[in-house]
Amino acid sequence: MKTKSLKQKGRVLQNYVRDKLIETLHDVDENDVQSRIMGCAGEDIILSTKAREQFPFSTECKNSEKLNIWRAWKQCTDNANGYMPIAFIKRNNIKPLAVIDAEFFFELYRQTICKKD
Repeated sequence: MKTKSLKQKGRVLQNYVRDKLIETLHDVDENDVQSRIMGCAGEDIILSTKAREQFPFSTECKNSEKLNIWRAWKQCTDNANGYMPIAFIKRNNIKPLAVIDAEFFFELYRQTICKKD
């Protein structure tokens, strides 16, 4: 696959994540959540201060048929800059997945599903 095609495939996932964040977060628009230009270093989704307050994650998007998850996770954590890393991964004909730290997942589960009144 040509480099241009690979970048376009990656851009599709970045735009999906961007659009889902705009749809999900409160009172944000396309100026608050932007997809980074392909090939630039750093987080794949750029957030305004308002968006970051609601979504304190550092994102990495990988749309690949042969993904090295450990390399993707390392890149995600290296770019996190103190935020919780989250990797969005996808391949053809498969729904996107979100990869997060296991300890964070269990804490999130305790706080949302198992919270006691």
